Amino acid sequence: MNFSTRLAEKLPGILPVPSSPLLRKGAFPELRFFATANHSRRLRLGSQKNMVWSLQRAAELSVVTNSCVVHPATESYAQEAVEAIKSEKVIAVPTDTLYGFACDACSLEAVNRIYEIKGRKLTSPLAICVGDVSDIKRVATTNHLPHGLLESLLPGPVTLVLQRGESSILEKSLNPGIDTIGVRVPDSEFIREVSRGSGSVLALTSANLSGDRSSVCVNDFEKLWQHCAYVYDGGLLPSGRAGSTIVDLSKVGKYKIIRPGSAKEATVAILEKYLLEEEEEDC
Repeated sequence: MNFSTRLAEKLPGILPVPSSPLLRKGAFPELRFFATANHSRRLRLGSQKNMVWSLQRAAELSVVTNSCVVHPATESYAQEAVEAIKSEKVIAVPTDTLYGFACDACSLEAVNRIYEIKGRKLTSPLAICVGDVSDIKRVATTNHLPHGLLESLLPGPVTLVLQRGESSILEKSLNPGIDTIGVRVPDSEFIREVSRGSGSVLALTSANLSGDRSSVCVNDFEKLWQHCAYVYDGGLLPSGRAGSTIVDLSKVGKYKIIRPGSAKEATVAILEKYLLEEEEEDC
């Protein structure tokens, strides 16, 4: 059974921006803000009712709710995210396209938790994320691809559908009965650092309820925060809600666009540069 025929839901696939929807005035009146760095700096207070934060200071804030902590998606919080992944927890992270839920792809418990959070059918496969292009061969077969193709496509807003191969480190319990896997290397340093540090690979899917619109800011999936160990805020993502471009490269010399996503034109140009031909649709 082929991954591409069953990948109906959007996958996330960070171009970080300085703005954060969490910091908009009045967005979360019930939340308690606290500073996580440079505690010695003083806040400029006009009055208790009028509090003004500098942009630099605001970037250092975390948000605490009753059941979740929201941190900025910065290097200083990467190790915390790694520990959560190693503890078989689910986290929410920005990518170069959408916000996604991530966990250890080799933990059945964590993977099942993602399905529960999203209300996703167990028959709908999950994609995975690795830290570097060189890691792809640990999870999928790549020796049939032209030399340099992977490096031309990735890191970037593309999900590559490849054969798992006999040497894949992925558990058989991940997407059972499906012999291909969608692989991402997002152009987003935070999630890549977390993937590297985990020593494993990440299962990755869009941070939303199945069937709902995809998330481009953390506010979009606020109702699901409570199910995550941490939520990492990368601001408003600029690529829109189209998600990554999904392309099937599991056949020698062929490609098939499964979802146009946000980078179809550029992706097809690279594929054709390497002399791959578009696979004809089945009649």
